Amino acid sequence: MKHLAAFENALEEIRSEGRYRVFIDVKRYRGEFPKASVRHTDGREQDVIVWCSNDYLGMGQDPDVIESMKVAVDTFGAGSGGTRNISGTTRYHVELEKELASLHGKESALLFTSGYVSNEATLSTLAKIMPNVIIYSDELNHASMIEGIKRAHCAKRIFRHNDMAHLRALLENDPADAPKVIAFESVYSMDGDVAPMHEICDLAEEFDAMTYLDEVHAVGMYGHEGAGVAQRDGVMERITICEGTLAKAFGVMGGYIASKTAIVDAIRSMAPGFIFSTSTCPVLAAGALTSIQKLRSDYGRELRKIHQEKAEMLRQKLIAAKLPVMMADTHIVPLLVGDPERCKALSDTLLFDFGIYVQPINYPTVPKGTERLRFTPSPQHTEAMMDELVSALLAIWKQLGLQRAA
Repeated sequence: MKHLAAFENALEEIRSEGRYRVFIDVKRYRGEFPKASVRHTDGREQDVIVWCSNDYLGMGQDPDVIESMKVAVDTFGAGSGGTRNISGTTRYHVELEKELASLHGKESALLFTSGYVSNEATLSTLAKIMPNVIIYSDELNHASMIEGIKRAHCAKRIFRHNDMAHLRALLENDPADAPKVIAFESVYSMDGDVAPMHEICDLAEEFDAMTYLDEVHAVGMYGHEGAGVAQRDGVMERITICEGTLAKAFGVMGGYIASKTAIVDAIRSMAPGFIFSTSTCPVLAAGALTSIQKLRSDYGRELRKIHQEKAEMLRQKLIAAKLPVMMADTHIVPLLVGDPERCKALSDTLLFDFGIYVQPINYPTVPKGTERLRFTPSPQHTEAMMDELVSALLAIWKQLGLQRAA
């Protein structure tokens, strides 16, 4: 095939830069998270501790969530049977959207098949609804937000990460009567830092802009009921559109937006990514509904407290070991390596020699020169697991000739 060389050359370039991605075949064991096993290419299985899961609270293993999904599959079967408009709306979809709207203090919510799709479909549709809209996007926004804004084919302004002076300057430079949307995240998943929400909302109100908030790495984990950082920081009512995921802290799969009914209904009626997709399986909707309800309770509040304590415990152990932790006040604990090949070597050695699984994070997920390991300690990780991790890191760090922190 004459075109095959182009694909082979593209792969060779990725490999030469040390950023070729290898998927690890993981077998999780219900009720034993973060313990798992991996199957290597030679067929050998190895017991591991998983340190990079986005099942942040272990809710994918929760017995109540699992039981609700069993009931749903026995009742409805496996699939949804169609798009939301053509036979694919079940009672679970309706109840889950009501629960999500209530969680975020909004009038309505809308389910999507993933968080990527909810961002891409919603942001790309805004320009159809608001001609001449200008979208102001944080430079570190997720790829799904970037792609949605690109597909909107509207004017866009990229402001420096969490730089409110730069955002103000951009807003001041555009016509006062132009419709405006400020798009940002609450917790930035690679660095673990948090947006200055009050300041962004202040600017939005001053310049009559809508706010679009991605809470994917915060829902379930922050706020009194787990609605995210906006709830924790008391700005939920100032957010126009809140976007989130049913994966990660909720432990299942899917995405959503929550907002005023007119906004949600317009997206429902105009976003191709929603209209032409088969709806979320009822079994997933059932599990997500149970997970959200449980995390809104006292059980969820206690789990969130333990989660933050475990994240801080690991962070402090890495600091004490003089390892280059990228500082943040969230549940994400990144360890800077700064070189793609050594980052991959560090990850491989942890896995093969110590049974510790953490995926290397390389370009294009993060900028070149900031390659890292990204640890996501859960409530289920023990202090003994943390001590074993730090000991292994120190041994390999020295072996690879990596610099320790001052």
